[in-house]
Amino acid sequence: MVARVLREDLAPVRIRVARHMWIFLFLLSIAASILAVRLLFSFGAPYVVSKDQKVKALLELAGLVDGKRTIDLGSGDGRIVIAFARAGAEAHGYEINPLLVLRARQNIKKAGLEDRAIIHWKDFWQVSFSTFDVVTVYGIGFMMKRLEKKLKRELRQGSIVLSAHFTFSGWIPTRSLHDTHKYSKY
Repeated sequence: MVARVLREDLAPVRIRVARHMWIFLFLLSIAASILAVRLLFSFGAPYVVSKDQKVKALLELAGLVDGKRTIDLGSGDGRIVIAFARAGAEAHGYEINPLLVLRARQNIKKAGLEDRAIIHWKDFWQVSFSTFDVVTVYGIGFMMKRLEKKLKRELRQGSIVLSAHFTFSGWIPTRSLHDTHKYSKY
């Protein structure tokens, strides 16, 4: 009898607890979604492996790079930095994902290019591009306008910018090859 009375008395409490639990779970799912998006972009744009055809197109569009200073923005596993170093450039890459920095540095060491290829664990937005002759970027749409302003402001005359896939809205490419675009600052 007492148990039955207690069950009946606790019924409204159970309903309130269940309702509060659903509200809590809903708010928790929103918080988890926000956290997931922040984590996704805390390491910059998503990592996309550059295909060999794209790397070859970048090298061809760059022309002779022997003795030049190149920079790859968001260098991932370092394959573009390595390709430019093999072509004779002093090649720098900037990457903010520490796991990709380690991988790129291992790839550079494996290729024996430590004297010409350098991966920096740093946000490229904090770096001046004024000392570089060639800039390569496989950017993402939302960053291209801001990057275009930074490049126009910081690059010296005669520098070239190579963009894989995404284009700059205020710049007309001087040449394109396999969805890779060359821009020159004159």
